[in-house]
Amino acid sequence: MKTELHFSRFEFKYVLALEQRRELESELGYFMALDPHVSRQRKQKYFVRSLYFDDAAHTCYYEKTDGVMQRRKYRIRTYTDDRDEDCAVFLEVKGRYNALVYKHRVELPRSVIGSLEAGRGALIEEIARLGGADNVATGFLFDSLRMRLKPLMLIDYERRPYVSKYAPDFRVTFDDTLVSTVTDRLFTRPTDRRRVFLPGYCVVEVKFKRHIPAWFHRLTQFYELRRVSVSKYCRGMERTGLADNLE
Repeated sequence: MKTELHFSRFEFKYVLALEQRRELESELGYFMALDPHVSRQRKQKYFVRSLYFDDAAHTCYYEKTDGVMQRRKYRIRTYTDDRDEDCAVFLEVKGRYNALVYKHRVELPRSVIGSLEAGRGALIEEIARLGGADNVATGFLFDSLRMRLKPLMLIDYERRPYVSKYAPDFRVTFDDTLVSTVTDRLFTRPTDRRRVFLPGYCVVEVKFKRHIPAWFHRLTQFYELRRVSVSKYCRGMERTGLADNLE
């Protein structure tokens, strides 16, 4: 699956019950098509796994829940839960500048899987080999050493993506089967604390660079959709008991 290395766009999020999701997806078929990467797959979805980094004070978590408008967080992402599958592994920084969301990523050697399991020092050495040649790696090294970042939360889900038939930069994704695991590695151990969150619901992400089409506005009104500020990382932290939402 080909993935973008750099982008910036606007993202709106909604949380839908599964019954409402089925109705909305049937409506989308008039204006959107399944992303070609999943259209031929049996479930018409792909798997996403992200290992998030934070400091001892959980700064990234609280910056999100406090609504800080300029923030960023780091994660290592892959698209399989099978350690032996030859699937790409990426280091990503995702952030927000006012209303605009940006993401930059660099592909990592698969040896990073073992470096994570060997501990923080081994991971820093692995990323340092890329540091001089890539801005994402350089930024991660700087913030990791300054904030003492460490991996602590794994988020898994399945995603079904749609692309507009008329505006290629307008996308809608449905994320379900959300699971959070307290771990410092990309592939879990049997003893890691694993929790399902948002059961019976999915997270809908609407992604665009300029504007939302008028037809989608009409759908949001018909289904009474309300934008929410939902973070899978934050929900995972709360579900596993690593953080408390004080709102």
